[in-house]
Amino acid sequence: MNKIEHLGIAVKDLESANILFEKLLGTPHYKIEEVPTEGVRTSFFKSGPNKIELLEATTEDSPIAKFLSKKGEGVHHVAFAVDNIEEEISRLKKEGFTVLNEIPKKGADNKLVAFLHPKTTNGVLVELCQEIIE
Repeated sequence: MNKIEHLGIAVKDLESANILFEKLLGTPHYKIEEVPTEGVRTSFFKSGPNKIELLEATTEDSPIAKFLSKKGEGVHHVAFAVDNIEEEISRLKKEGFTVLNEIPKKGADNKLVAFLHPKTTNGVLVELCQEIIE
């Protein structure tokens, strides 16, 4: 794992959260993107070298909707940048982590993504991210 790629924060209302985070970070979001396969709309902020991803559910049965109903708004996941997501999935499986997506899928911000189950990472949902090179 190279670095923390971003922190994901689940929010109930993306528009009001964008206003709040713009005030907090002193900069506007640079991208809003919908990922229909995950039932989510995302908004990205940069703060120095760091990124924050706000996540709003677009369907009632999406992972973000389920998270919000159980835990409310707040930190949803920590994403790590990797060079080769398939190799990293294989390595982590051998180390005993439960991988939720053994086959990476297209996520937001031009990334291939896979998640590790929080039961095997001390309660933290971990996302692996690899830049899609076209």
